[in-house]
Amino acid sequence: MNTVDIIIPTYKPSVECKNLIKRLIKQTYIINKIIIINTEAEYWDSSIEEISEKIEVTHINKSEFDHGGTRNMAAKKSDADIMIFMTQDAKPFNEYTIEELVRPFSDEEVYVSYARQAAKPDCNEIEKYTRTFNYPYAAKIKSKEDLPKLGIKTYFCSNSCAAYRKSVFEKLGGFEEKIIFGEDMIFAAKVIEENGKIAYASKSVVIHSHNYTVKEQFKRNFDIGVNQRDHKRIFKNVKSESEGVKLVVKTASHLIEIHEYLWIGFLVVYSGAKFIGYKMGYNYKKLPIKLVKKCSMKPDYFKEH
Repeated sequence: MNTVDIIIPTYKPSVECKNLIKRLIKQTYIINKIIIINTEAEYWDSSIEEISEKIEVTHINKSEFDHGGTRNMAAKKSDADIMIFMTQDAKPFNEYTIEELVRPFSDEEVYVSYARQAAKPDCNEIEKYTRTFNYPYAAKIKSKEDLPKLGIKTYFCSNSCAAYRKSVFEKLGGFEEKIIFGEDMIFAAKVIEENGKIAYASKSVVIHSHNYTVKEQFKRNFDIGVNQRDHKRIFKNVKSESEGVKLVVKTASHLIEIHEYLWIGFLVVYSGAKFIGYKMGYNYKKLPIKLVKKCSMKPDYFKEH
């Protein structure tokens, strides 16, 4: 039986984080440690540590946080066979989430496994459908053979709830550091390049979604564009934009089917913001640095650019 540690980066953790940990403690699969890397000690809620003796907390300053580097720091504190990375706003759907997430590792060629994300009850119709589109009910094992058909979806993985075989994680050098975000997909691409497999464990479910405004979605897609431009070697040979078009068309069809016609206008604006944000992000090196920082969710990333 593989040993398992949970790794959670936190910042101003709220009741959502408490609920996450309470649900982790009740999982059918025994968890060894819950390793938390918290940004800014002044915002930490010490009552979280009272939930379980398995919790280990390390505090860092905001200037030290890095999507890849912070998680690598946490990984060094783990000696488990499997490391599961989660975000503080994700919540296990039931007590089998971890058990189902770890199950695919019975195949030695599976290096990474990620969970299905279901929308929160207060989620808008567009986000609900997006979750279903990106996280279908059918499980899948992805390999290099899927690249011609799935394109960029072959690399799809989310650290909102994803498990990694630690021996392979170390062998491949962990997550890339000094990265705007998307450390999970960059690592997944390395796994595929190494002829490893990525499991989409659809029976492992977490509740996780966002109701982004048009402005927030523009900025998020700007950063997606930046990430793909900065890692052009990985993404240049896989189709990406066609997936976005497919999502828009299917979302529109879904909204018509459920008679949510008012959302269609919002979908047009929302999708336009996503597309423009992505295109601007991909070409960010051609833009003035002041504009780049205004367009990004992570303006500090561009200090050295």
